[in-house]
Amino acid sequence: MADPAPQSPMKLVALQLLLWLGALCLGCEAVPLNPTSALLLPRSFLLKSLEQVRKIQAEGTELLEMLESCLSQLHSGLVLYGSVLQALGGISSEFSPALDTLQLDVANFATTVRQQMEDLGVAPEAKPTAGAMWAFTSTFQRRAVGVLVTSNLQSSLKLAYEVLRYLAEP
Repeated sequence: MADPAPQSPMKLVALQLLLWLGALCLGCEAVPLNPTSALLLPRSFLLKSLEQVRKIQAEGTELLEMLESCLSQLHSGLVLYGSVLQALGGISSEFSPALDTLQLDVANFATTVRQQMEDLGVAPEAKPTAGAMWAFTSTFQRRAVGVLVTSNLQSSLKLAYEVLRYLAEP
């Protein structure tokens, strides 16, 4: 009779893993998983675990409330800026294309924030309205307000960016 061919090292490793897996599965079947097995755990461990679960739930709720507040403020601000930008229409033909683009971008961002709030289940029932329409009677007023609004919008968006970047960190 001929000697059997020697086994390759990979086949031996695979066979060992299979044997270990089989033994592990048999071991798992030997440990019953039922509600009474919790009685075997020390009471101090169970109480400490329950307290940790409560703490994590409270922190999660607090974080969700903070996130809801941030998103709500961001959305309200964007709606307000959108209405002011709309009132600036006719500021000058030179600025009209940029103003139109800015209005559209602010409106899209407000919609994105609102959608995220709805997805998280934290959106208020009623959608906010722009409120009273702003009226600027002179070209000077429109230009002055345009400078103030865009400056404040930039500051607000910078802050929103920082907050959102912070929230995006793991």
